[in-house]
Amino acid sequence: MIRKLPIIPTFIVVAAMAVMVALGFWQLDRKDQKEAMIARFEAAAGNPQPLSAFPAENPLDSLYRRASFVCETVTSWSAIAGRNASDAAGYAHVAHCSGGGGTAEIVLGWSREPGNPAWSGGTVQGMIAPGSEAGWRLVADPPQAGLEANATPDPSDTPNNHLAYAGQWFFFALVAGVIYILAVRKRLRESGK
Repeated sequence: MIRKLPIIPTFIVVAAMAVMVALGFWQLDRKDQKEAMIARFEAAAGNPQPLSAFPAENPLDSLYRRASFVCETVTSWSAIAGRNASDAAGYAHVAHCSGGGGTAEIVLGWSREPGNPAWSGGTVQGMIAPGSEAGWRLVADPPQAGLEANATPDPSDTPNNHLAYAGQWFFFALVAGVIYILAVRKRLRESGK
């Protein structure tokens, strides 16, 4: 039977299965990396000491740390979908600020209306959270401009689907192997008649 196996299709299927299995193991490695990253985020969120310099050289390394920013000039506003501390849906009001030697997006607070609040800047304390084009923004705590508190950024909200992805790749490899075996068996039966 092995002598009757088609060489090129067998090589292609085995190579594809090997790639799928390798991708499954890569996803398992990514799962471990993501768990370590979430543990770092949780440690940062539990650190009561605010950053002394913000924005830092790489704010993405400071996600979930407490920090403050001096907004000298509000350059623009935006309102994005957000939740308040009571988990009600509404608008998170984002001030795009410059000052302190850099720029920052600051989520000042939450309201039910999308209109911009009356706020011209100042010192804002809060938590560095994922978001914006830069990959981070400062979520004010306490809220500013008479707005309600936003939901506190939570590191456990970081998705970690890598175990499911690994399972999918292993399943795809298994299915490819089973389909190929069935196809070869059918071909051998038909050629043996």
